Amino acid sequence: MTSEPVEDEQLPVPVAELRPSLEALLMVADQPLDESLLAAAVGHPVEEVASALASLVAEYDAENRGFELRQVAGGWRYYTREGFADVVERFVLEGQQARLTQAALETLAVVAYQQPVSRSRVSAVRGVNVDGVMRTLLTRGLVEEAGTDESSGAHLYRTSSYFLERMGIDSLEELPELAPYLPGLDDLDEGESSA
Repeated sequence: MTSEPVEDEQLPVPVAELRPSLEALLMVADQPLDESLLAAAVGHPVEEVASALASLVAEYDAENRGFELRQVAGGWRYYTREGFADVVERFVLEGQQARLTQAALETLAVVAYQQPVSRSRVSAVRGVNVDGVMRTLLTRGLVEEAGTDESSGAHLYRTSSYFLERMGIDSLEELPELAPYLPGLDDLDEGESSA
């Protein structure tokens, strides 16, 4: 019987702080957090954490907040409420984040369709130096390093999972066929392979 009071005495967070503690953790999480992990972090039993999460969900729904708490992929995470997605999209695309330039879009397309690809290969396809544009794409998280070319030692690049997320697709196989739009692409590939 003495184990229960000892357990209660070891809880570092008072019960009154449970919900705000959960909100604070979920606010900074970059992936869904499961109830066990949350319970360990806030010092409360899993059952209390589960109950508090359900209570937060109900509260956010009742108040029609701009965000909602969802259970996904075995954990909990905040999401924009669907009814406010247009506002967020407009803010992100037009208000706070400069759009990609035409050069960046063209470079991103070359990487997407020819990956893994080196900067020099992208430059050859585009006909201009792409170093600055590649830095921009790397900084924005749309492109990432993918090792080195065994023959030349050049860094190779590929699109990131963030690119797929921004495009609204699950895999590169969902990209549209490129051939109908660029009939000379095969000629370019053959010319470079013989050079």
